[in-house]
Amino acid sequence: MAVTERAGTERIGAEPAGPERGSAASTRPRYRLSTAGLYILLLGLAVLFAGPIGWLMLAALKSRAEWAALPAKILPGDAQWENFTHALTDINFVAYTANSLFLSTVYALLVTATSALVGFGFARLRGRGKHALFLVVLSTMMLPQILTLLPTYVLFARIGLVNTYWPWVLWGLAASPYLVFLFRQFFAAIPRELEDAAIIDGCGWLRMFVRIFLPLSWPALITSFLLSFTWTWGDFIAPALLLDVDHTTLSVAITSWYRDPRGNAIPTVQAAAAALYMVPVLLIFLFAQRYFIRSVVTSGIKG
Repeated sequence: MAVTERAGTERIGAEPAGPERGSAASTRPRYRLSTAGLYILLLGLAVLFAGPIGWLMLAALKSRAEWAALPAKILPGDAQWENFTHALTDINFVAYTANSLFLSTVYALLVTATSALVGFGFARLRGRGKHALFLVVLSTMMLPQILTLLPTYVLFARIGLVNTYWPWVLWGLAASPYLVFLFRQFFAAIPRELEDAAIIDGCGWLRMFVRIFLPLSWPALITSFLLSFTWTWGDFIAPALLLDVDHTTLSVAITSWYRDPRGNAIPTVQAAAAALYMVPVLLIFLFAQRYFIRSVVTSGIKG
């Protein structure tokens, strides 16, 4: 009797083992299907994001008749490589490129330096009201740039800074809320023991920032430079509003001054110029992409 009850108990306890093994086996194909679906989704997104670039390259190789043809022709019949020649010679392409490079580089260097310094203060310094002030800085990210551009233009016009590059210098010295948040998260992840050892050795806060924290923050610095350079390089509204013809950037020149003798825009030449316009940013990103990814991952670590 006891033996029978014990055997029955063992059978009852052994029954769930079969379904568990079966359920584990049945979930494996589901996991494989979900992984395959994820790759298909990523491939679709890659095609979606690369589509405009591919369309731009095809448009740059079309003739004006093919551009205006109905129904639209996707592939050019005979590649018009002279569109790139016109893009480089119809306007002073080199001078406008130099203006854009100078403006973007100056702004990127300044805003990276100031944002790193402010982010270091929020991450490592102690003080009353620091978290409230940090929330105020982050709240400015919700203000669209176009909302403050007109008052900023009036201010710069009254102090005589229109048609100069000084507005971008001042914007760079004012730091960027997003980059401040990026550096704050990065510096907050550095161990506190490193800071304590520097204080014991008599290192001040500024010296600690320059000698210790900056050398450790190359991923964040390069990411900040890349992002701020791209923001300025791709900006159209601010240069069109604040700069004259001689000082303006390549983005304004591309959209404004590729015209035929009748004053009509030449879209195929504009497409060729836009394709050349992407090259510096793509080269910078390809060179710095590993630092960009590393910084994005690190900035998500809670300090």
